[in-house]
Amino acid sequence: MFQPEYERRLLQGCVEESREQLDLRCIPTRAGNQWARNFALATGSSSENSAYACLLRNEFLDTKITSLDQCKQSTNVQAQTGDFKVREETRVYGFANGGLSPLRTPFANISECSQRLLSISKRPTRRFPRLPFKILDAPELQNDFYLNLIDWSSESSLVVGLGCSAYLWSAVSGQVTRLCDFSQEDNLVTAVSWHGGGRQVAIGTLSGHVSIWDAEKQKELNRLDGHLGRVTALAWRGNSLASGSRDRSILERDFRCPPTHITRCLRGHKHEVCGLQWSPNQRYLASGGNDNRLLVWTENWPEPIYAFVQHKAVVKALAWSPHKSGLLASGGGTADRCLRFWNVLNGKPVQCIDTGAQISNLAWARDSAELVTTHGQALPQVIVWRYPSLKQVVRLSGHTQRVLYLAVSPDSESIVTGGADETLRFWTVFSKQKPPKAPSSVLNLYQCIR
Repeated sequence: MFQPEYERRLLQGCVEESREQLDLRCIPTRAGNQWARNFALATGSSSENSAYACLLRNEFLDTKITSLDQCKQSTNVQAQTGDFKVREETRVYGFANGGLSPLRTPFANISECSQRLLSISKRPTRRFPRLPFKILDAPELQNDFYLNLIDWSSESSLVVGLGCSAYLWSAVSGQVTRLCDFSQEDNLVTAVSWHGGGRQVAIGTLSGHVSIWDAEKQKELNRLDGHLGRVTALAWRGNSLASGSRDRSILERDFRCPPTHITRCLRGHKHEVCGLQWSPNQRYLASGGNDNRLLVWTENWPEPIYAFVQHKAVVKALAWSPHKSGLLASGGGTADRCLRFWNVLNGKPVQCIDTGAQISNLAWARDSAELVTTHGQALPQVIVWRYPSLKQVVRLSGHTQRVLYLAVSPDSESIVTGGADETLRFWTVFSKQKPPKAPSSVLNLYQCIR
């Protein structure tokens, strides 16, 4: 009864012995297969535009794909034109001259384009709230493109200029307080800006003077004179305050000094100055004006070191990158609509994109390579961009009229926008990156001692 099993094992042993002696391998021949055509025309795959699919195209079809967008374009072009090529080293060879050629591994010498593809990290998808998480009424918020009427302090207090008064709104308690009221007729608030410490706030007026107020005590500390026209832009550098005016000048003053004391007077614009921003290292001052010019100033020098004239409309929106030294972004008005980037270390333009609408403000994210712009006229929206690709991350709509004012929260996650519809809208636009965890080591002197 065990004879069949014995014979089966004996026969199997003979076959295995014969294989070892002959050293035969079963390698199918695929010489007639059209790998390129079948791969490019394959449908129904949910991951045909994935990084892996692009990697296969590089190695098998001899393409030069370095991004997912190029992968999709390459697929469409090859399918329409029928232009298929297969790399010689990826073919599988059969018998030749009575022997076996070595099997070539496709990824033994991976191309440079494929290495770049492999280095692309997949970005986690983010969900953006399409609606503002808070809306506040702002009666008498002026519909004036040149003004700067809201600012957010490091102590989570928002200052807003409404008509002839300045109001404070606490993001912690939600309490609204009227800080000051200029009783003079037609003496409107035209610009506001918090000191870095979050206690003093500067308020520019239509008459040309700047008032410095203690927000906690609600007391005026100083009143700075010197401008002959309304003050529309303010920028702090320590205890020094730079102010831009319709009289085309920029005055730099220490608010602790007497009102008539002027540290520097900068004259370079031919029309009203409506944008001022100090760089993060406080070495450069960028100014934009109604003369369509963007000027860059440096300390201890009376003339601008750069004068950029590429914008075709008023330049109000200015912001320095917190990630790359010397990188400045600027936005143009209705006749320009361009978002431009500049390298002030060498004085050359970096990038430019037409946004399709008037740019009233812009701000960089502190913890990510993104920036936000606000727009007016044809497109009253808030747009978040990814830098340096300048791809739009999200568009936020809500204002019924043009968006004129912008301020960023202290944690750099939320923004508040003010529009000509006399509303303040609060949005969550930026993501906060978690700091990397320090690796545990016995050599770390700051580890908790148990």
